Amino acid sequence: MPPTMQRALIVIVLALFAALSGAALWYHGYWGIIEPNFRSFAAAQVFADLVIALILVMVWMWRDARAQGRNPWPWILATLAVGSFGPLGYLLTRREADSSASRA
Repeated sequence: MPPTMQRALIVIVLALFAALSGAALWYHGYWGIIEPNFRSFAAAQVFADLVIALILVMVWMWRDARAQGRNPWPWILATLAVGSFGPLGYLLTRREADSSASRA
């Protein structure tokens, strides 16, 4: 996928997710988003799955940022504070790897 298309897709996902998150915050507040995850084992399982996935993404971001000579801490802290907005922001600002190296 061409880099401009990748960035456009990330911007679209970021905008849609921001709209959904904003609506959820407006109608339910911050605690109203988190509290339902502790009402049942099924909801807790989905929450735990999200936490595990974000931890894996943070490990990848840490390694990728270091390999690119970037400071990973802003993205790690953003992920801890606002969830998926951290990795989406990281992907949006990530420099494109050398295409010849990525094909090898």
